[in-house]
Amino acid sequence: MKAIWIYIIFVLSTLCVAAQTLPAAVSAVEMQKIYEEVRTPYKYGLVQVPEDKEHKMDCPTIFKKGKDWYMTYLIFSGRGYETWLSKSEDLLHWENLGKMMSFSDVGNWDDNQKAGYNALLNTKWGGNYKVKPFNGKYWMSYFGGKEEGYEVEPLSIGMAYTTKHPSVVQEWSRLDQPILSSLDADVRWWENRNKLFKSTVIEDKKRLTGHRFVMYYNAVGDSLANNKKTRWYERIGMAVSEDMIHWKRFQKDPVVHHPVGITGDAVIQQIGSNYVMFYFGAFWQDRKGSFNRFAVSKDLINWTDWTGENLIESSETYDELYAHKSFVLKHKGIVYHFYCAVNKQDQRGIAVATSKDLGKSKVNFVSETKN
Repeated sequence: MKAIWIYIIFVLSTLCVAAQTLPAAVSAVEMQKIYEEVRTPYKYGLVQVPEDKEHKMDCPTIFKKGKDWYMTYLIFSGRGYETWLSKSEDLLHWENLGKMMSFSDVGNWDDNQKAGYNALLNTKWGGNYKVKPFNGKYWMSYFGGKEEGYEVEPLSIGMAYTTKHPSVVQEWSRLDQPILSSLDADVRWWENRNKLFKSTVIEDKKRLTGHRFVMYYNAVGDSLANNKKTRWYERIGMAVSEDMIHWKRFQKDPVVHHPVGITGDAVIQQIGSNYVMFYFGAFWQDRKGSFNRFAVSKDLINWTDWTGENLIESSETYDELYAHKSFVLKHKGIVYHFYCAVNKQDQRGIAVATSKDLGKSKVNFVSETKN
């Protein structure tokens, strides 16, 4: 009898330990509440318009210093991507300030592509949205490449840094070599096609992953079934670091992905006890075009995907071709969902939708760009 009780106690103890190690599930009720919290049904319109039809704006990242807001974003000019900075007092009217990472002609691996995203932003929903330094430096991850043109492979992920605040117009210094590449010995099956794209770096203060810094990034790779070559699969995976310089891949498989098409451009916000990953999808079997969605996690590793309505999708003339690539924040009770808007003439700018009706912007590509 004593042996039986010892066995029962052992089994119960094992189950308790296993339960403690498993991540708490995100319930359907929680998912619905988050959807209601972050939805932005009112499209204000374009807030950033390129200077002419040849220049295309992309991928906003937004942070705050004092009373002012700042946006880093990309401009594609035909040669490749450069990273720019703009400023706003109200999140609606933006003034372009200048370049942060420019083309170069010195034979580096990233001469013609420098697409940057500020790292270590405060991720608290409705928080101060400040940028945090580490080791006396501010950091910006970016994807770079040496070839001219639109996202011409190979594209790898690099790291840039500066001792000045990111709100200052400046050319950022960069590490000499990529921190992640499709040529790395530990490259995963889902990122082996020479194109690594957007990265978002946050601090894991609780070390839920066992590491101080976490990067979410998307890349092009093979399909899982029979290692079959495919035209275009893009998925989101993870890497981790202790010093922002040396990175290693985390887990074998991507953390958010779908059977076909693109799943990419993760941006993280913490809403209560949940981490929310805003991302975009494109060319899925059951959904047309491109669109912005979200997934939720308790531990930064295991993600529950939202299966309901898209947060942003094409509906206006300025975003009728594509509506994608999120940056979502909450300020003074209003949710702002910034995204890349592309019309049928392939003109590309940055638009915003809001949780409250702020009126309609009169800006449009036709009237605001030079012929």
